Amino acid sequence: MFDRNKLNIKKLKERKNKISIEREHISTTAEPEYLSTKAWEAVHEASENIRRAKNQKAAVILVFGAHTIKNGMAPVLIKLMKERWVTHLATNGAGVIHDWEFAYQGKSSEEVQKNVKNGEFGIWHETGFFLNLAINIGAYEGLGYGKSIGKLIVNNGLNIPEKTDILELIREQIESKPDRCAAAADLLSIINHFNLQSGFMKIIHPYKKYSVQASAYKLNIPFTSHPMFGHDIIYNHPMNCGAAVGRTAEKDFLAFAESVTKLENGVYISVGSAVMSPMIFEKSLSMAQNIAIQKGQHIDNYKIYVVDIAKSNWDWAKNGEPPKDNPAYYLRYCKTFHRMGGSMEYIRADNRSFLLALCQCFSK
Repeated sequence: MFDRNKLNIKKLKERKNKISIEREHISTTAEPEYLSTKAWEAVHEASENIRRAKNQKAAVILVFGAHTIKNGMAPVLIKLMKERWVTHLATNGAGVIHDWEFAYQGKSSEEVQKNVKNGEFGIWHETGFFLNLAINIGAYEGLGYGKSIGKLIVNNGLNIPEKTDILELIREQIESKPDRCAAAADLLSIINHFNLQSGFMKIIHPYKKYSVQASAYKLNIPFTSHPMFGHDIIYNHPMNCGAAVGRTAEKDFLAFAESVTKLENGVYISVGSAVMSPMIFEKSLSMAQNIAIQKGQHIDNYKIYVVDIAKSNWDWAKNGEPPKDNPAYYLRYCKTFHRMGGSMEYIRADNRSFLLALCQCFSK
């Protein structure tokens, strides 16, 4: 196997970044741009449906790709959380990384083509070391992926447990809680490999006010991450532990599924996520329906808003699923969400304009 310990890993301060969060964040009072008449109508409809969902204590789930974070939408997402217009946020592994890098250094996004050619892409110490360590400790503490990173940012550091405490836990709980002991053994291996000292490791985040997952952690709103192994730059670092990623990501998936069980009369918004959002939703909804059916119930009344920039002239509500010889059939996220029941609407819009306009609807 490839030995990541042999990599020449550079400091994050040596990396050239394309985005500065202080310069490029989107203010909640900015003017939305690029919205068509149809998109504006959908925004107003969505805001009314969210109001109704909130009054009925139904779920309002917002799922987004990493570009929503890269585009500086943190102030908008944080406001939606603070005012309790959303009950659950979810993103992929890259969304977590960009959010953390903004909180840590105020900058993110590297030159992929150039850095791959130079053997540098994703091979940066602080991002790989601190995020993987937070995930390893989160797995040991029984936390999910998103909460592990949110806690790191809010606390400006991580608590490294004593090795003797880990060993004692393993001895005492190996039969009653073998899964917990496995996570403890993984963390012990990491501590030994990197010669980590017990106690608090201070990791300052000067720009934490721009962190969506830190705000979610403080507000106790679920912020879940749904990574795919090998997709994110933290897998390049020798601190990475697949078992810890699996444990924390599994908790996040089950937390997401629990939110989907509350979707009756609710709203699901998928923004700029062509693969992750539809894939986790269809499995979660199937599980949620299974439980609902056992109770003599069914999840039928909810609205799905799918927001992306790809062209689509197909009327899914009127015409149903397109035939296979129509290109619209291969707009996978629309096809998947249309099959889920409820009522789906596709909105061609920039994520900045849609979310900003939606947020401002609640101030009127």
